[in-house]
Amino acid sequence: MLKFVDRPQSYPAKREATERAADFHEIAERYAAPAAEDQAGRCSQCGVPYCSVHCPLHNHIPDWLRLTAEGRLREAYELSNATSTMPEICGRICPQDRLCEGNCVIEFSGHGAVTIGSVEKFITDTAWAEGWVEPLVPGAARGQSVGVIGAGPAGLTAAEYLRAQGYDVHVYDRHDRAGGLLTYGIPGFKLEKPVVMRRVDRLKAGGIVFHEAFEVGRDATLDDLRARHDALLIATGVYKARAIEVDGSDVPGVIAALDYLTASNRKSFGDAVPAFEDGSLNAAGKNVVVIGGGDTAMDCVRTAIRQGAASVKCLYRRDRANMPGSQREVANAEEEGVEFVWLSAPAAFAGNDRVTSVRANRMRLGAADASGRRAPEVDPGAAEDMPADLVIKALGFDAEELPHLWDAPELGVTRWGTVLVDSKTLMTSLDGVFAAGDIVRGASLVVWAIRDGRDVAATMHKYLKAKAEAAKVAA
Repeated sequence: MLKFVDRPQSYPAKREATERAADFHEIAERYAAPAAEDQAGRCSQCGVPYCSVHCPLHNHIPDWLRLTAEGRLREAYELSNATSTMPEICGRICPQDRLCEGNCVIEFSGHGAVTIGSVEKFITDTAWAEGWVEPLVPGAARGQSVGVIGAGPAGLTAAEYLRAQGYDVHVYDRHDRAGGLLTYGIPGFKLEKPVVMRRVDRLKAGGIVFHEAFEVGRDATLDDLRARHDALLIATGVYKARAIEVDGSDVPGVIAALDYLTASNRKSFGDAVPAFEDGSLNAAGKNVVVIGGGDTAMDCVRTAIRQGAASVKCLYRRDRANMPGSQREVANAEEEGVEFVWLSAPAAFAGNDRVTSVRANRMRLGAADASGRRAPEVDPGAAEDMPADLVIKALGFDAEELPHLWDAPELGVTRWGTVLVDSKTLMTSLDGVFAAGDIVRGASLVVWAIRDGRDVAATMHKYLKAKAEAAKVAA
């Protein structure tokens, strides 16, 4: 350990931009074992590990880095897996530059952070390859059942923990495959789909029952599910695209990011996607403009490159230093041919039967807003027109109107539409109905959804034990 002074930081090699832009495979190679061990050995083993503090899961990062450096990979995996249900997924898609690696002590000293995410991915991929990933073993049957609405990271995490406690667990999801945004929202070049499906298959083999293509409000009401189960978890995530309030926003060819990404991911599974085939959700040969500066916008621009777009521009209303997306993703996108138009925001979309151009206002940063960030404002007289055959709105997501969609007006929600929960128990306004993940906190990171799934499983377990005890007393 403590080799950070004489051992330089080294990430796994990335494939050349021209090569990787032609497919949807992950862009980075895996470490070879000696390289992973060498990089793990750069850890300073500091007394207060800021990497763990700033990880939402509080993973035991220095400990499994030490085990990796010593070649004890199976123990490293077991320790990593102890706090996370999806370590290899977090290793791939977490914004480590803003979380663990961004808070690495040796990063502050100018030696470059330990490559925590890449090592995490390496040890768990090794575990899968070597057969160290153990099956999900249900606990002793409790005679109680739990329904989980939503098969994204929060729902899957809670389902795994509750099944291990011995509950019968049923997961309901509107899509025909589990995984939520892991499956249909995140492109394969960041997260190849077999990585997600093997996690889902493990849960199915452990006795968790999946009801796919099942839509609450259509196939059953919330009350129906409450009658079927001893407790329910709402873990739907947030899927409602934020609107752009400018002229022409309803012109054909102005589309939502998630519709676009879902179509692309379905094609990667070999599904028939009519809207892709007819060009509505396909960037091939088009001048593409993506609106937004978050990770979803980065997913869209890089997908458009791989689909063979004629040009790809990303408009963001602030500058590079103030964008919410990962700087690593911006660098990857630039290498692949994306043009970023900083300090720019749409003023109107032109076109009749199809969008033909975007009029964009130049922006400047004014006084700080309530969040402390300098608010963008229009720079008068500096608008410009740019050709666009496809405009993708990637401005974030809001909660759907669940009380209305599910015929459950008594389900309490906040003024933002997210589900209202008790801060300690994570129970909603309905007895025995809990909620976790983005549907509670708003659009956030996968790692936070996993943390929320872990937390809500613990509170649901307490509730169900108390319910069982009460039933015994009543009997």
